[in-house]
This record gives sequence, structure tokens and C-alpha cells, in this order.
Amino acid sequence: MKREKSNIKWHPAFIQAIQMELDEYRDFLEYIPEFQLTAEPLRIDCVIIKKVKDIEIKKNIASIFKEVNLLEYKSPGDHVSVADFYKVYAYACLYASLNNTPITSMTISFVESRNPRELLYHFKKARAYKVEENNPGIYTVIGDILPIQLIDNRKLSAYENLWLKSLNNSLNPLDVLRISEKADRLDKTARINAYMDVIAKANYKAIEEVIKMNKPAKSLDEVLVRSGFVARVESRTRESTTIDIAKNLVKLGLPLETIITATKLESEKVKELYELSE
Repeated sequence: MKREKSNIKWHPAFIQAIQMELDEYRDFLEYIPEFQLTAEPLRIDCVIIKKVKDIEIKKNIASIFKEVNLLEYKSPGDHVSVADFYKVYAYACLYASLNNTPITSMTISFVESRNPRELLYHFKKARAYKVEENNPGIYTVIGDILPIQLIDNRKLSAYENLWLKSLNNSLNPLDVLRISEKADRLDKTARINAYMDVIAKANYKAIEEVIKMNKPAKSLDEVLVRSGFVARVESRTRESTTIDIAKNLVKLGLPLETIITATKLESEKVKELYELSE
């Protein structure tokens, strides 16, 4: 499971989360994941371009958006460092230069799953910027020609920002059900496969509980079947039940071979149970 979690592809899920957050503006925005800035491997996680320049986006996470918007995402456990800020700022300048885009028509957004305390301190002390948290988890930076915001997705409103807020590895069963049921109601399952896959892999225990509750929604069912998740959980459940039976037989003092024959467990496993009962 540790190996599986380390291979979770958070960034494609982030792109789908952003698209779901701004779904009502889908006809006015163009998304370019992992936008390559030069022939060298310099990439920004996502560029969102307004197809209609004067469209006003009335969404808390995108209220600062202009014509071209660069987004940098950090997966759970990672954070936006001061060095990350200057790297992305440089990317913005490079984008403006290469694409003949006025820097004043661009914005930068950073999204992470923790309080950006280090970077906020740097902004205030080293850059003399003013920082305002006008919405929970959304820090607007004032004082630069380039509009900047930092988003702590843990603090976002579950009502207004379900997709971004839920992009983490600490969901409970009710959170998982809320996400999958919302996807079903909106009929967006096909558009968020990467997102749902990440949610399932990163929240294994919560998914197990949902399966035991026998309440998976259609969108979650498809993920579980596709990943073989249900089969793994059922196998683990059967093994757990078998071990409980073997423990009781050990307590009754039955011979080793008898317990192995009755439970089909490996001899080493049954020997461990004997040792634990001593």
C-alpha cells in the first residue's frame, strides 16, 4: 500500500478538480496541463486561458483571473517554498516574453494542502507585500504588478469548493460518498476518472468503509472495479475472518495440522498464532 500511495498521480486529478470547480465557465476557459514553456523541460502545472477576455468569473478561487493564469499545485505532504515562488514567477515572465503577452494580463496561483506560513512570511518581510485572506484558505497577495494568490485547499468551503477541498489523503467515508454522489448527480463521471482514481488510492481506509456500508455511488463503483479495489478488500476481509476462526481454534487447543486443514492458512501463519497465544 505504501508503494501504491507513492505512485499516486495527483496532478492530473488536480486539473480535473479545477475544471469541476469552474465547470459553469467551461465554454469560456481553455486548460493546458503541464504547459511546456521552452524546448527544454520547463513546465507549469496548468495554464488556464480565458477564451472570452472580458468574461467575469464569479468563483472564489478564480476571482483574480485575467487573460492568462498560471497554476502551480503541490500534492499532500509537499508545500510551496520560497524557491518555488520565484521559479513560477520566472515562468510567468518567460511566458509573457515568449508569447508576447502583457505581464499585467497574467496571474499566478499556488495550491497546496497546508498553511503557506513560510511563503506568507517571506512576502510580508522580504517583499513588503500585503496579504489578505478574504475567503477561507485563499490568500490574496497585494503589492506586485502580477496578481498572486495562495490557496490552502484544506480550509476551502466544502459547499463551494468540493473538488479541490477533497483532493487529499485524509477523507472519511462520508466525504467519499459526498464526492461520488455529486459526480453522479452532475453526470460528470467520465470527465473525472483521474480524480476519482486518486481519491480511491489515497484514501484506502475510507473506501474500505464505504464498501462495507454497501453504498458506493455509480462513479465510485467504476473506479473500484477498474482498480480491482473491491476484489482486494473482499480478499482481505475473508482473510481477516479466517484468522479470527484460527485464533479461536488455537485457544481450544486443537493441533496445528488440524487448524491448517480447517482454515487453509499457511503453516507459518498458524504457528504465529500459537506463539501469540502463549
